[in-house]
Amino acid sequence: QVQLVESGGGLVQPGGSLRLSCAASGIIFRVYDMGWYRQGPGKQRELVAVITSGGTTNYAEPVKGRFTISRDNAKNTVYLQMNSLKPEDTAVYVCNAGLSRVNHWGQGTQVTVSS
Repeated sequence: QVQLVESGGGLVQPGGSLRLSCAASGIIFRVYDMGWYRQGPGKQRELVAVITSGGTTNYAEPVKGRFTISRDNAKNTVYLQMNSLKPEDTAVYVCNAGLSRVNHWGQGTQVTVSS
């Protein structure tokens, strides 16, 4: 059974930082591309960042220079370091594991940026 379990969300003030983690099980983690998506209030889900199985990263324009995605294949975990957070980053952040046409999703973790 495939499981993606996110953690690390919470309430943070503007300008603050959070580190999200997504622990995967039930898949051969190292062959999957891993991504973080988010869905803000009243908005559609959008891609935040992706890291391929080979380690190549790509970021959505709104988070470039502020967020960093990384992976630890030994721990079957992908991370999202979020710095200089803004109120518009408020969303449920969801982990994705993708391989060809197969996609697995986590349940998400809430990130709220507010003073």
